[in-house]
Amino acid sequence: MKTIFITGATAGFGKAIAYTFAQHAWRLILNGRRQDRLEALATELRNDYGADVLTLPFDVRDREAVVQAIRNLPHEWKWVDLLVNNAGLASGLSTIQEGDFADWDVMLDTNVKGLLNVFRCIAPTMVERGQGHIINIGSIAGKQTYLRGNVYCATKAAVNALSEAMRIDLLPHGIRVTQICPGAAETEFSLVRFKGDAERAKQAYAGYKPLTAQDIADIVYFAATRPGHVVLNDIVVTPLAQASPYYMHKG
Repeated sequence: MKTIFITGATAGFGKAIAYTFAQHAWRLILNGRRQDRLEALATELRNDYGADVLTLPFDVRDREAVVQAIRNLPHEWKWVDLLVNNAGLASGLSTIQEGDFADWDVMLDTNVKGLLNVFRCIAPTMVERGQGHIINIGSIAGKQTYLRGNVYCATKAAVNALSEAMRIDLLPHGIRVTQICPGAAETEFSLVRFKGDAERAKQAYAGYKPLTAQDIADIVYFAATRPGHVVLNDIVVTPLAQASPYYMHKG
């Protein structure tokens, strides 16, 4: 039985990924900041699929908490076959000259440093075994900067560069590295970006059919289940209505 470690598992992509892999009898290590949601998800997966689930309620920005949680994993959970670095967010949509320092900090600390914190604790055990798979959830925002995207785009460009670096540095150790870059997807993303403004978030998805969290979960599962010699390095996926961060056809 294989083990998957998912960050940001309490909503959106992370939650859909957890359900998808539970349905295929993987063991799950689920991370999230909101312990109540995390435990509720774990209970659902156990009841619905008989899943073997371990929850780790920590904030990926808190390096000490990350290190302690992963260092103290029970022995039978220490060997992670697949790490999905999913935790991430956008905060605010201002021009860079009007940017909010707090927004910048939360995006940089979560999307870049948080990803690195978890990766650094998991990757050495994969190296020790000579096998494993890292899947980083990037964004088309990491491929092309858009108006008022500035620091969010910069963090996802960093994920793009880090994915390439991981692939190079881990190449001698038989570890696969995949980056998945979604376009517009209807999750809590816009609700978080607009700081709880539900009406504004709803408008972000008006007039077209966006991606769903399940669309991304299906792609994660497909990438993870290719033969061992096959690596899907970089996957860009958008809804049919979107050609780039700039070009969207709304009916």
